[in-house]
Amino acid sequence: MASIYDFSATTIDDKEQSLSAYRGKTLLIVNVASKCGFTPQYEGLEKLDRDDRERGLVVLGYPCDQFGHQEPGDADEIKNFCSLNYDVTFPMFAKIAVNGANTHPLYKFLKKEAKGLLGSEAIKWNFTKFLVDKSGNVVRRYAPTDKPESIGKDIEAML
Repeated sequence: MASIYDFSATTIDDKEQSLSAYRGKTLLIVNVASKCGFTPQYEGLEKLDRDDRERGLVVLGYPCDQFGHQEPGDADEIKNFCSLNYDVTFPMFAKIAVNGANTHPLYKFLKKEAKGLLGSEAIKWNFTKFLVDKSGNVVRRYAPTDKPESIGKDIEAML
């Protein structure tokens, strides 16, 4: 059986990163976009990451342009946007697909492990979040409307 640690992804700086580097950490994995109504959630995600980083939380951002062309930029544009507008310091990755034929293998795994509403595997929109425990188990999926501050208690219980 696959584990979250069996996957890797390209960072926003074009380096291959194994998720095994995050072994023993609580992860919040999020598909993000710069021009979405939920984009202000970057602020809450960054706050969670900064507040709980020392206790073992890592937020991982995966830009995706599959919903309303809301992440049109290249890696440099995304990095600059996140830095200038939200002072993002959590790890960001290269743009990926979360649905369809080109779905990134990590997202195929996440969607299988934590299905959405009515058992659907499809990601419905930007800022869908997956909570992963310190052992690499996918614990829960959160809807884009679930604000980072509202899931803090679930993260707290896992730290």
